[in-house]
Amino acid sequence: QVQLIESGGGLVQAGGSLRLSCTASTQTISRNTMGWFRQAPGKEREFVAGIRWSGSWTDYAPSMEGRFTISLDRDRNTWYLQMNSLKSSDSAIYYCAASKEHFATDGRQFDSWGQGTQVTVSS
Repeated sequence: QVQLIESGGGLVQAGGSLRLSCTASTQTISRNTMGWFRQAPGKEREFVAGIRWSGSWTDYAPSMEGRFTISLDRDRNTWYLQMNSLKSSDSAIYYCAASKEHFATDGRQFDSWGQGTQVTVSS
């Protein structure tokens, strides 16, 4: 497993933006997909976005596409989730994750997880 450290959550008004960061404690050389998931109270964890370590592939959940952007900085072992046009329904705990699999989007494919960061969007 790789230790992942998240930052960037907080409270924002609807329509606002936040950027989440996830930094790996060691080189993610053995990981091929980096992702973001979220879990709201009383709901199941859901996939938000994913990116290959090569940067050649990204994927988004339909409700996030066009509003969220995932990116990475390989030199810093860090990936980001830029969230724009936030809605109250985006309020959740956001988790970053890393997978050995390529094109992973299912949480069961990820073996390293961050501790989670709270995002609250006020309406």
